[in-house]
Amino acid sequence: MELIQLYSKLNYLPTDLKSEVNDFIDFLLSKRKKEIKKKTPKFGCAKGQIYISPDFDEPLDDFKEYM
Repeated sequence: MELIQLYSKLNYLPTDLKSEVNDFIDFLLSKRKKEIKKKTPKFGCAKGQIYISPDFDEPLDDFKEYM
């Protein structure tokens, strides 16, 4: 539905029905926000899945000539 068509239909409504339409739009928006809510990871959920080698902080052989 085009926005112009929606706006013209909304203009023909009486004031009390416009407030009901406004409330319904607010309801739909709040319902959508609940559906889109991002899941936040819990602390420690990747424990044991990540490994860092013991020589992680050691200088790389590729950069020896620059040092």
